[in-house]
Amino acid sequence: MPKGTGWRISLICAFAVLSFLYLTPTLVAKLPAWWNGLLPKDKIHLGLDLQGGTHLVMEVDTLKALEGTLELVATDLEDTLNNKNLRFKRISRTAADKVSLVLYEKGTADAVQKLIKDKYPGYELSPTFDEGGFVALTMRINEKDAQDRKDKAVQQALETIRNRIDQFGVSEPTIQREGINHIVVQLPGIKDPQRAIELIGRTARLEFKMVREDISPSSATIPEDAELLKEKSVDPTTGAVSEIPIVVMKKSMITGDLLTDAQVRIDSQFNQPYVAIEFNSLGAKLFDQVTAANVGKRFAIVLDSNIHSAPVIRERISGGSAQISGNFTEKTAADLAIVLRAGALPAPVKIIQNVTVGPSLGQDSINKGLFSGMVGILLVVVFMAIYYKLCGMVANLGMILNVIYLMGALAALGATLTLPGIAAIVLLIGMSVDSNVIIFERIREELKLGKSPKAALDAGYDKAFLTIMDSHITTLITAAVLFQFGTGPVKGFAVSLSLGVIINLFTSLIGTKVTFDLFLHKGTAKKMSI
Repeated sequence: MPKGTGWRISLICAFAVLSFLYLTPTLVAKLPAWWNGLLPKDKIHLGLDLQGGTHLVMEVDTLKALEGTLELVATDLEDTLNNKNLRFKRISRTAADKVSLVLYEKGTADAVQKLIKDKYPGYELSPTFDEGGFVALTMRINEKDAQDRKDKAVQQALETIRNRIDQFGVSEPTIQREGINHIVVQLPGIKDPQRAIELIGRTARLEFKMVREDISPSSATIPEDAELLKEKSVDPTTGAVSEIPIVVMKKSMITGDLLTDAQVRIDSQFNQPYVAIEFNSLGAKLFDQVTAANVGKRFAIVLDSNIHSAPVIRERISGGSAQISGNFTEKTAADLAIVLRAGALPAPVKIIQNVTVGPSLGQDSINKGLFSGMVGILLVVVFMAIYYKLCGMVANLGMILNVIYLMGALAALGATLTLPGIAAIVLLIGMSVDSNVIIFERIREELKLGKSPKAALDAGYDKAFLTIMDSHITTLITAAVLFQFGTGPVKGFAVSLSLGVIINLFTSLIGTKVTFDLFLHKGTAKKMSI
């Protein structure tokens, strides 16, 4: 055995054994009981285009998130000024990035300006101006803070959607940010895509608001501090849906941010599902105070601007527990519990792209992908065997090693195989023999110069080395760019291509060279079958 060949053969065999080891969970449907501990369990996952599922592109309404932030600022200012006995006529959000304050006197305005500068340094204050005999001023969020809030809204939405999907039970989902305000969601193998879409896109803003019994819903004028919402009611016998208008306070007494848990329960009296909720310590304290102060009054439970129920507070409710009842089925109650546990989206999301791939189409893609791969391998094997004879068979061995190593690497990384990923594997088959073609042509040139097979082999590999390295590095750079800026299937293609390029360098420059060295190491061969 020639010097330096032993470690190369050991490396080739070790990589082959590892590849088969990592491929075992993919190839074997049910692993034996002893297959545990340090042995690999990850398998190659199939992408959306291969096993079917749903692909969504969602747009986060970041402007609404900014408006929501300013609504909270306005509410906080109301409470702060009331606590400090600073009289005001009105505080409200007047634009997506502005809050307006109308005060009774100039002295109060000076005190409020100082307070705002201390409490909200990220806001710009306009000079005071006269508004019908009152003193008015405007605070505006600066551009940097506004952009930060929008960015955080997208990040929050992504995490909330991820939590909802995890609780929904979808295996191997892909959830990632794309661009400034888009989120891409892929749900492979999902059986009820419409339910998942409704669950993901639901804002789930939970609020508890006091009902204004003193204002008729049919009234022409609703005060600024109140709003008209509707409660849906379903007739149990006919199934007819009716909407009951109810006037409630705009200001929320308690919000869903203070929840710690939400679970589905069954009402023993009416055998109807409801959602039992638990508040954190602050929420429990507020709920206790609100119910104690409003016994005999109606309390509306509002979800995404729709009233689920508006019961009368019969007594003070301590302990931080409450329930949301309505016309629920077990499925709708379960979905509501999921979105409440996962938290509300910081802003509404709009689905701008919805593509559903059926499982039969996915299976068809697998079959066609495997068929094209097998045809590609067969044609390459036949061509190399005819054109390069025995040397061509060595190149075919390198190609087979390439495919085994690549599949093993994908399994080891727990990668997701997509249809473009299969295309990258077929491309790798061509690349693997392409490297050997360059080497073989150099060897032919050296043989024509009269060199011995051993000397021609060494010279051929040496002269082809830089050419092979250059082509592979440029391909690797292209794959890196595709991975960085591509999404979904494009990333799958880039991963398979990158791994294939690195593996092909090993098999073409080391794997096939070792085989030739084993046959030609004595230097007695007179000719090569090339």
